[in-house]
Amino acid sequence: MGDDVAGDLPVTPALLIPEAELQWRFSRSSGPGGQSVNTTDSRVQLGWDARSSGVLSPAHRARLLERLPDGVIWVSAAEHRSQWQNRRTARQKLAAAVRSAVAKQPPSRRPTHPSRGAVERRLTAKRHRGELKRQRRERDD
Repeated sequence: MGDDVAGDLPVTPALLIPEAELQWRFSRSSGPGGQSVNTTDSRVQLGWDARSSGVLSPAHRARLLERLPDGVIWVSAAEHRSQWQNRRTARQKLAAAVRSAVAKQPPSRRPTHPSRGAVERRLTAKRHRGELKRQRRERDD
């Protein structure tokens, strides 16, 4: 993924959000900025409407809408003083958010029980440790 602030947004190797579907908003950012802090719109908000997008496969769309019912993702970036850096950060944040929203859930863990041998080894080790401590106690008295 490049450091560009314009153009299509690569999310995964198979998913590329066209630039035309991205919505940008700019506003004044709080925090340090020197003399230009009150005149520069360095805070960036980047949005994408997944419901009306034509780039999602049906499986990706279903997963995304399951996790984000309204289907619209907005991210904001105001960490940097320059708008260009905040635009780059917002693109990275949006790509990460979409990537996690369309990712498959890992299979849930099947609960298992310890084997009989594992239980016996654990109890034997506990008895051995207890016996060792008991011997120390008797010797110290």
